[in-house]
Amino acid sequence: MYICNRTASYLLFMRRDIFQAIADPTRRAILVLIAVQSMTPNAIAEHFDITRQSISKHLRILSECDLVAPKQDGREIFYELKIDKLKEIDVWLDQFRKIMEEQFLQLDQVLNNLKNKNK
Repeated sequence: MYICNRTASYLLFMRRDIFQAIADPTRRAILVLIAVQSMTPNAIAEHFDITRQSISKHLRILSECDLVAPKQDGREIFYELKIDKLKEIDVWLDQFRKIMEEQFLQLDQVLNNLKNKNK
C-alpha cells in the first residue's frame, strides 16, 4: 500500500495529538505512575495486566506526543514525565473553567435574588 508524503505527515500529526494520547486510560495511568518517579518499561508493565509490548506501544505514543522522555541510564531506559507539555492541556481546559465560573456566578446571583425575594 502506497501512502503519499502528505498523507503520512497528516497521520503522524494526528498520532501526535496530545488529547488523543491522554484519551486512553492506560496512557493516563502511565502518566500518573511516572509523575512520581522515572520508571523503566518493565517496572511500568508490572502495574498493568497487559503485555510488555502493549506498554511499549503506549510509551511510544506518549513519547511522540512529547509527554514523556526516555533517558538512557546504562543498559536501562527510564521514562520520565515532561510536565511542561501538560500545560497545553491546562491552557485548553482553562477556557472551560472560565465559562463554568461565569455560569456559577450567574447561578449565585439568581439564588441570592430568590433568597432576598422570599424575605
